[in-house]
Amino acid sequence: MTRLNAAITGIGCTDYSKASGRSTLHLAVEACQAAMRDAGLGVGDVDGVFTHAIGDADCPEALATSLGLKETRFVLDLYAGGIVQCSMTQLAANLVTTGTCRNILLYRALNGRSSLRIGGAEGDFMYKLRGVASPYRYPYGQISYGQNMALWARRHMEVFGTREEHLGAIAVNQRANAVLNERAMQRTPITLDDYMNARRIATPFRVYDMCLESDGACAIIVSAGDRAADGPKPPVYIKAAQFWGRHQGGDWADPYTWPDLTENFTTYLSPRLYAEAGISVADIDIAEIYDCFTHTVLLGLEGLGLCRKGEGGPFAASGAIARDGRIPVNTGGGMLSEAYIHGWNPIYEAVEQLRGEAGAHQVAKRPKVAVVTSGATTEGSAMVLSTEKALA
Repeated sequence: MTRLNAAITGIGCTDYSKASGRSTLHLAVEACQAAMRDAGLGVGDVDGVFTHAIGDADCPEALATSLGLKETRFVLDLYAGGIVQCSMTQLAANLVTTGTCRNILLYRALNGRSSLRIGGAEGDFMYKLRGVASPYRYPYGQISYGQNMALWARRHMEVFGTREEHLGAIAVNQRANAVLNERAMQRTPITLDDYMNARRIATPFRVYDMCLESDGACAIIVSAGDRAADGPKPPVYIKAAQFWGRHQGGDWADPYTWPDLTENFTTYLSPRLYAEAGISVADIDIAEIYDCFTHTVLLGLEGLGLCRKGEGGPFAASGAIARDGRIPVNTGGGMLSEAYIHGWNPIYEAVEQLRGEAGAHQVAKRPKVAVVTSGATTEGSAMVLSTEKALA
């Protein structure tokens, strides 16, 4: 196993809104320029550009040209959704570790509310989802992600006695974090009563169980570890990163060959991740868990070993995931309340927390180790970030 020698040295974002009034390329340039300034890098220093999209954004070559980069040594443009953010960072970390690149810019820009809506039935994304499994799913109404994940949530309830109030505790906690986060789209506090009285979307999900639709962009810069300390901001080292998948089915929305809907990829990935990082679960100070739905947070809590399997609901309801709890989770509000920038804003938030730069929503005890996940069901990725250098 190659020991990673890489760090996140810059972060940048646009404002998050329902209607940006700008192209996705404009948004990408703004976020990437902010990340370059944050890292103290110029157009001659960045030599790799990574992004992903689902037919709803511009290619990395357009971004590199718009930024005026002097050269690119590696370009990556994935047709992919919410499973790849940590694994793209993993690839970038490997490339700077081996010297292929010096500084790699990773970004995602989307007008996910005002233009192509990821959960909608229109556009290139849903067209490509009509794969080998869709004829067996669509006639029964299993079309949207909300309908799909509602089955997973319901199964957890049947097996472990998880209650709707437990999902509500996750939504309420993340909104409380977002109230303190000036970037967040939703900053009005909600109570458990507000949650329980909210409109149902797909049982057991209510409107607060589902992530936002957002316009915006987010970017990070991954640099070689031996150069990282030369920047203006404290580096955040990538101690480990992993991708894992199995029984993915015939397309992205087809998890029906998965044997146990009470767990997701994190159950199988986390032991390898912690072994690579040289940590135990007790070393983790904060967790930024991919939260397209409240239920994916519950599965992440259990799969990452932050609580026992089946106990994610009571664990969340106990206050253990609060900013002042045992393991603060989704400290900026996550995609449920801050914004849905396709899994990149949780990485931004982890870096900001580890730097101690999160302002009003900074956790009281400054964290040293964070775990971040990307993905919800049968496949995904995760990484361990630390204020300590990754090399032994």
